[in-house]
Amino acid sequence: MNAPDKTAPKTAARPAAKPAAKRAPAKSARRRSREAALQGLYQWLLTGEDIGAIVALGREQDGYAKLDIKHYDALLAGCVQEAADLDAILARHVDRKTTELSPIEHAILMIGAYELKHCIDIPYKVAINEAVELAKAFGGTDGHKYVNGVLDRAAGDLRPVEVAAKR
Repeated sequence: MNAPDKTAPKTAARPAAKPAAKRAPAKSARRRSREAALQGLYQWLLTGEDIGAIVALGREQDGYAKLDIKHYDALLAGCVQEAADLDAILARHVDRKTTELSPIEHAILMIGAYELKHCIDIPYKVAINEAVELAKAFGGTDGHKYVNGVLDRAAGDLRPVEVAAKR
């Protein structure tokens, strides 16, 4: 049996370095606006409270200055003012009355439909993806799948030329 070589350098096994924790990318002002509008719209759907009071409360929240305030105001006020029209658009693509949807998914679908209808500067796939991200963060377990399917079909009605060009 051979004796160990005492002249060889000792190498201690080092534990593998842990990879640096990935930080989530900073939220854009538009994403923050969608989240804040979702909170206000959710409150409106549940309470029927005056939208002016909801907006005033939203302006008092921490982080309000980080919002795209113009987009926030357009989403929240626009969704409330056009609630019946947005629900009519969504009704063609949902499997039940919109009033029977979870209030979170209902609010997310309204925001997505509003952006598809009015925010032409936002590509339809981006509007859908942003709604899906809201549903992942705030909705039920598989709510994002439902939101994706409904808004994908609604996009065909609201932006037929853009959708046809991408398919």
